[in-house]
Amino acid sequence: MNGSDTEWRLNLIEKNTEEILGKDDLVKLLETGEPINHYIGFEISGRIHIGTGLMCMSKVKDFMDAGVSCSIFLADWHSWINDKLGGDRAIIKEASNYFKEGLKASLKAVGGNPDKVKFVLGTELYHNADDFWATLIEVSKNTTLNRIVRSTTIMGRKEGENIDFAKLIYPPMQVADIFYQGIHLTHAGIDQRKAHVIAIDVAKHLRIKPLKNAKGEVIKPIAVHHHLLLGLQKPRQWPVPKENLQELWSSMKMSKSIPDSAIFVTDEPDVIKKKMQKAFCPEKDVEFNPVLDYAKNLVFREENAALEIARAEKYGGNISYDSYQALADDYAGGKLHPMDLKAGVAAAITKLLEPVRQHFEEPEIKAMKDKMDQIATTR
Repeated sequence: MNGSDTEWRLNLIEKNTEEILGKDDLVKLLETGEPINHYIGFEISGRIHIGTGLMCMSKVKDFMDAGVSCSIFLADWHSWINDKLGGDRAIIKEASNYFKEGLKASLKAVGGNPDKVKFVLGTELYHNADDFWATLIEVSKNTTLNRIVRSTTIMGRKEGENIDFAKLIYPPMQVADIFYQGIHLTHAGIDQRKAHVIAIDVAKHLRIKPLKNAKGEVIKPIAVHHHLLLGLQKPRQWPVPKENLQELWSSMKMSKSIPDSAIFVTDEPDVIKKKMQKAFCPEKDVEFNPVLDYAKNLVFREENAALEIARAEKYGGNISYDSYQALADDYAGGKLHPMDLKAGVAAAITKLLEPVRQHFEEPEIKAMKDKMDQIATTR
């Protein structure tokens, strides 16, 4: 493979990411042209919001375009451990079908081909899988209890929180998933970083299911972390001291546990509009602004994107932006009102999600959504 092909694929993989752990190793894999296996895992935790549906799947599309073999892990055991959907395994299993359909539709909405992605259910992966459980033990033997306790934040838990013992199994189990499936490129939001660092650190110590390249050499997995979309709610502390900005950003990521803070991939246009109208959107602020965050990472994700904003003539008339920087500059300078920004971004998100809404109009799939909506209101 020539250098231009390597650079082109690397640019796709790097696109819109927060960081890559093991970039030099990634370049080596790309240069050899050998197959690269990817995975991203999701807890089955209820309705799918755009942070999962659009943000994650748009990154999966980049990997697919770069010639990476992509897989999506439906982590039903992890969902059970982390008490999702009431910790009811039967409901979690049923909800996994909805989750799969929602992710397929979301991938299609961002231009990807869902037929080329492999879906793996945890229950099926672990069935009669002696080597998985042995790898789980081997990972655990090569890390410490203190490190595992610190890593429970990957479940959305606070460090030091009183938790049951099962939750300590979660981090090494997530690491074992990587090696058992032979994953070269593990992918998630930056909130999963601690688990990925453990995977990188233990890689050269594993004997049962070590990760190898085409030459049979033991290698470390590469971790790619995408951006976390902000929730729409106002932060607990405002204004935010610059030194606390990154910490607050992670804690304020979009969450389905606060429904009005999240736009779900199946939300109707009027629901999206109402949520956006109530969104936190401080005037002239471009550093911590969820509406601008969506504009930057969803609307302007592609180079040829544009954002159309309809305004009354007395407020300057309709305006179109062909870059995020132009939008941010106008907003910071007070040339664009928060309500106009909200309306424009709401319309753009609504358009992006149209294929998802159409997918869930099919009777059998709609039944999954209706059941999931019912579960979400009672859990």
